[in-house]
Amino acid sequence: MAKLIYSAITSVDGYVSDARGNFDWAAPDEEVHRFVNAQERPIGTYLYGRRMYETMVFWETALDAPDQPAFVREYAEIWQAADKVVYSSTLQAVASARTRIERSFDPQAVRKLKATSARDISIGGPHLAAGAIRSGLVDEYRQLMVPVIVGGGNRWLPDGVRIAPARRS
Repeated sequence: MAKLIYSAITSVDGYVSDARGNFDWAAPDEEVHRFVNAQERPIGTYLYGRRMYETMVFWETALDAPDQPAFVREYAEIWQAADKVVYSSTLQAVASARTRIERSFDPQAVRKLKATSARDISIGGPHLAAGAIRSGLVDEYRQLMVPVIVGGGNRWLPDGVRIAPARRS
């Protein structure tokens, strides 16, 4: 059974983008990028909302630029090798291989995907993740904090969410 993992690079105050939608402050350096690469390597499927997909689809053509550093090329290879599901009621076509559109988020379909997948699943974007969190689908949370306070914007976790500490045996 696959795990559903929600990971994000956030500000110290818990935002993935600022009030203007900018997230340039979150660009990882080489060390962080290599760490993220290692974390993402086991992912077999990415679940995205439209906006997150439109941000991430850059990786479909990242290998076309020969001057990309090795750690950037490595992430592009990881991303391209995985399946992608984009949840959108407006997106008409995708711009990447191994990608399909679903018109709405269906918790039961995600439960089935978790039960039948051999590799882990990543959910990207706080709005889509909120539905998965509220449905009790997220198995693991990964927050990478950047030492910056943005003071408002798009929150990593939805308001009102409570996550119980993991129990250790």
